[in-house]
Amino acid sequence: MSNNPNQYPTSAPAQEQPHQPGKQQVMHPEPEIIKSTHQGSNKLKNKVALISGGDSGIGRSIAVLFAREGADIAIIYLEEQEDAAKTKQLVKQEGRQCLLFKEDITDPDVSEKCVEETVKAFGKINILVNNAGVQFQQKDLINISNEQLDRTFKTNIFSMFYLTKAVLPHLKEGDSIINTTSITSYHGHDELIDYASTKGAITTFTRSLSTNLMKQKKGIRVNGVAPGPIWTPLIPSSFDAETVEKFGQDTPMGRMGQPSEVAPAYLFLASDDASYITGQVIHVNGGEIING
Repeated sequence: MSNNPNQYPTSAPAQEQPHQPGKQQVMHPEPEIIKSTHQGSNKLKNKVALISGGDSGIGRSIAVLFAREGADIAIIYLEEQEDAAKTKQLVKQEGRQCLLFKEDITDPDVSEKCVEETVKAFGKINILVNNAGVQFQQKDLINISNEQLDRTFKTNIFSMFYLTKAVLPHLKEGDSIINTTSITSYHGHDELIDYASTKGAITTFTRSLSTNLMKQKKGIRVNGVAPGPIWTPLIPSSFDAETVEKFGQDTPMGRMGQPSEVAPAYLFLASDDASYITGQVIHVNGGEIING
């Protein structure tokens, strides 16, 4: 795929996947994970990053980019073993180590386990990326079942509390937490009501935790990234084929984005370049103006 942003595909062919969070290897075209022009410069040298939802899409792109910048990686994924194995392979190709945790992060005990094993393996954790999420298209509120509501909130926001609570005791001054929120946190989405609600909660969680930690003078930064329409396995596994075919075309740039175009925002926030930034959200959304 070209690194010229004007030559990225405007959209994808109509396609669907029957099960979330989706498989990257069966997408067509496959998302771009890292730009070939990116040259690592040790921005994260010898740091350790724990990434939820790190097996594919934005999470994979973050993992590989962080590895290129010198970090060892641990990722938590639900069940996509082939995608997770590919991510591990890509991280190892960058000369770094990668731990895989096949776990359901809606279970509070999972966070403690994954954090303990990461610290045991690498001796520390410097960066937490809360990235895992699910979304389910529903045209009417009454179609959102109690089971769907429970799963969406447990996966998208409850898990962030669980994982952040488990990691915090290991973080030190200069370390960082980065949460994946969404453009839907700011303007909503009429067919993703529960999902957008959790993303609003994530934005507020980010701001509130950043203030809390600054008052405690811990020196731990907390920020977020709010992607717009990004081509990840969650898209064909969430929407019908007709929606997928038009995905991203309503942005000012007129196209969907790639994970490789989002991950650098996480790298910036994780690095010392963002040493004076906390409680903020970077918007990577194809040009939509967000005042919030």
